[in-house]
Amino acid sequence: MSADTTNGNELVRNSSLYREFQAEREEILKHKWIESEKAGRDIGFEQALTDWIIKHRSKWRKSRQTVTQ
Repeated sequence: MSADTTNGNELVRNSSLYREFQAEREEILKHKWIESEKAGRDIGFEQALTDWIIKHRSKWRKSRQTVTQ
């Protein structure tokens, strides 16, 4: 990997947008685990993502905005 690529990757990892993406992904994965346990099977990422967006995303984002301001 070149120095430019390494610096670019580092820049992306340190960006607030990437950190928000990672935080949201973690919440979706937690939701997937909880809902899969309830269902007694793996519900899959796509179903967990859709369910989380419908039920939790708006409130989660508002709570994140309150914390970061």
